[in-house]
Amino acid sequence: MSKIYVIHENNEWTDHLTKRLEELELPYEDWLLDGGTVDLNSAPPEGIFYSRMSASSHTRGNRFSPELTNAVLAWLEHHGRTVVNGSRALQLEVSKVLQYLELEKYGIKTPRTIAAVGKENILKAAESFDGKKFITKHNRAGKGLGVQLFTSVDALRAYVEGPSFEEPVDGVTLLQDYIESPESYITRCEFVGGKFVYAVRVDTSEGFELCPADACAIDDLFCPVGEESSKPAKFQIREGFDHPILEKYERVLAANDIKIAGIEFIEDKDGNIYTYDINTNTNYNSDAEAASGKFGMLEVAKYLGKELEKVNPPVGV
Repeated sequence: MSKIYVIHENNEWTDHLTKRLEELELPYEDWLLDGGTVDLNSAPPEGIFYSRMSASSHTRGNRFSPELTNAVLAWLEHHGRTVVNGSRALQLEVSKVLQYLELEKYGIKTPRTIAAVGKENILKAAESFDGKKFITKHNRAGKGLGVQLFTSVDALRAYVEGPSFEEPVDGVTLLQDYIESPESYITRCEFVGGKFVYAVRVDTSEGFELCPADACAIDDLFCPVGEESSKPAKFQIREGFDHPILEKYERVLAANDIKIAGIEFIEDKDGNIYTYDINTNTNYNSDAEAASGKFGMLEVAKYLGKELEKVNPPVGV
């Protein structure tokens, strides 16, 4: 009997999915790729393979998990297995440069961005922003890694040449126009099966570390406020959200064989939308979902179940 195989490197980000798979009584197996081997002369099992590999794996001690996953996905695809978020999705997951170029290809505006390697080149690139605010971020990132706001080259130099400078895991630092939202929020659009599910408004007034996973709420400074706070929740689902950008996002996902993703954009004071992230290892915030009655991981589990039926048709079909 075929089953659903969940490929990942972080149990805390996968528990919600496996609970939903159990709730729907779907057979599954956990493939934790924090290390391991791939026998290229063997054949993989039959089933559906869903990759939840994360660009931020190195922050959890799993530096080479994406590389191992790349080998596993190539092996699965070579044998014609059904892979949800396969090799192409992983390529985009670990490179914002590739994400931005792919978004621009489909007429989706991204912030002006320069990729730089080496401290001197980072500082040289910053000079081209002509005194305007800019941010830095890591090319291979996730969780807002390396995101810092600067108002001058001198401020950047103090950071780059100081002890707090974060070296990107792939060596590539991005410098990017700072897009200011009048109300200090971004929007994250969730897709399952390549189709829009819902949009989440995320408050950015306290910083850029925007991981929606419940596990982040325990440790991260900028995750949702507690129940007793008078402030609105950091994550709120935008009920009835509809925008022409969604059709473009779906085209990008289809062209890159990405079935499950979160795409983030920011809107400036003139209503211009800038898209800056495609997250193929999407997480969902349980408080926001409970308030709206929409559940991302349940939709993911249902989608995987339908894909499994194509491999294991019901008896009599």
